[in-house]
Amino acid sequence: MATTTVDMTALSAQHTSEAANKRSRARHWAQWRLKAYGIAAIMLAALALGILISTVIVRATTVFYEYYISLDTMIEVAEGDRARLADPNPRVRVGLDKVTRTALLAKVERDLSRNERRDLGRLLSTDAGLELGDAVKADMGLIGQRYLYPALLDDEVQMYLKGAIGRLQDAGTAGPLELTEEGDEIRLSFEPGAMATAREVLAEQRGIKARAARAEVARQENAIAATRASLAAAAQAQAEEDEEGAETASLQSALDAFIARRDRARELAEALQAKSADPAAVFDLTGDDPSVLIRTSGGWLKLSELGPEDAKAAVMEPLSTFGEAEPGAWEAFYLARPEVSRNLNDRQIVWVETFKRMGFVFSSLNTRLLSSSDSSNAELAGIWGAMVGSFWTMIVTFCLAFPIGVMAAIYLEEFAPKNRLTDFIEVNINNLAAVSSIVFGLFGITVLITGVKLFDVQLFDGLLRAIIDDPRSTPLAGGFVLALMSLPTIIIAARASIRAVPPSIRDAALGIGASKLQTSTHHVLPLAMPGILTGSIIAMAQALGETAPLIIIGMNSFIQEAPSTPFDKGNVLPSLIYLWNNNSERLFDGKTAAAIVVLLIFLIAMNALAVLLRKRFERRW
Repeated sequence: MATTTVDMTALSAQHTSEAANKRSRARHWAQWRLKAYGIAAIMLAALALGILISTVIVRATTVFYEYYISLDTMIEVAEGDRARLADPNPRVRVGLDKVTRTALLAKVERDLSRNERRDLGRLLSTDAGLELGDAVKADMGLIGQRYLYPALLDDEVQMYLKGAIGRLQDAGTAGPLELTEEGDEIRLSFEPGAMATAREVLAEQRGIKARAARAEVARQENAIAATRASLAAAAQAQAEEDEEGAETASLQSALDAFIARRDRARELAEALQAKSADPAAVFDLTGDDPSVLIRTSGGWLKLSELGPEDAKAAVMEPLSTFGEAEPGAWEAFYLARPEVSRNLNDRQIVWVETFKRMGFVFSSLNTRLLSSSDSSNAELAGIWGAMVGSFWTMIVTFCLAFPIGVMAAIYLEEFAPKNRLTDFIEVNINNLAAVSSIVFGLFGITVLITGVKLFDVQLFDGLLRAIIDDPRSTPLAGGFVLALMSLPTIIIAARASIRAVPPSIRDAALGIGASKLQTSTHHVLPLAMPGILTGSIIAMAQALGETAPLIIIGMNSFIQEAPSTPFDKGNVLPSLIYLWNNNSERLFDGKTAAAIVVLLIFLIAMNALAVLLRKRFERRW
């Protein structure tokens, strides 16, 4: 046999040549580039996740506490309400709203007009007396006694105290202040350096309005140009036809209107720009300007005009004295957000600030968020009902999906013959795992809720209605839909776990006389159970966060009571988040974020449980 000799010197020279070094550098560079891409992708994903979670948590922190006002109440209950208070049923509630509002009126030591009483009453939550009713119900001896009651403040007041509407800021308090009565108004005189910050804010606001007016001028110019072109075309067409029509007159009228609006906007822009640049300008304050408030002599004033050294103001709360206020005896504030763009007027803000300075307003941990159910009042809304609804829904989902999925997986892996039918079933199971969740919702509302009508025969209609009259919006119906959605995932995970059990386990069991059923249930299934549980928990976590199928079957209704059984009307956390996110009240923004945080905690806990189970029971064959 011929032998082949290898010239090692030539081979070594080939591997150490410049071309070989170049190829080696290219491979190392490609490997480094791949690693860099992977690290960059992980860092980008971590950054996005960090931004998302931090944003949600920051928004949620605003509802972790809430504000109350201490009211010294005299509890007086009508005879009809006494009987209701004596009812042991906790759902029978008596809101002593009149008692709380009477105690709040007593804090303002003057006679109020009807509108002022209404504005003052709106500082309290709509159902501020419910908790007082609960306290009296627990201790009937409080009737006829004085009681220091912490009344919950309205959601708009809550948002103001948390800074969402804005805060009172120093407007430039400096030097003495001279107060002079002039009819219904108060004339204020101060040093030139005082109120400088307020003047800067007003000048800046005039500049913003001037830019908006110039933008309006540009829009009117475009409209004028387009109308003139249309007018010229119409005039030419009418001249060729030798007739006069109404179109030209209409276009001319529209052109005149555009020109008039442009001229007014231009004059306004010039006036606002001149006032914003004039250091000696006198600003007239209206409802769409930042509010400027003065606190002195035990009262409050609101400026209606502000000059370099003087101002005019209306009385918000009466002053004890007039004349000169020494430096430090008065304060000037401004609130950047205009009064017309907020639900709290300046008088209500003055009352809130007064009560806060007197120590009546205090904050407390918001346990209501976790102990109350949904409510139309943002300050009273909580997630307890949705949490209970999610619990019952997950119980129904697990009880249906887990046994059916595991039995299907055992049959397909251990007993089903390999033919076209089982291949067709396997393909469809894999396809169902990738189907959008909303499809399962449509299936649920078609089959389980409304039924399917074929040949005048109602099919499936009695499936749930045999248990409950109206399954819509119940955890039972939601559990059915989510079980259908989770089944493919559980079957696939269970089959993979069963397939991972070594064949030697089966052979050993069959060798000692066990039947195939005993082999599957006594040996294969227990060994595969850790993997099955892991896959099932992941499927349940996915189902817990689903919203679309549950909204389709009606689990987005306004329900104030937590469901006590799977057959009661209920809501779930994802649907509640959807409802709150579409609510216009600003306090619901923070509560939506808080509900998202709670949902994330449950999802993370369920996934962590899956990881722990896998690590705890993992076996290496």
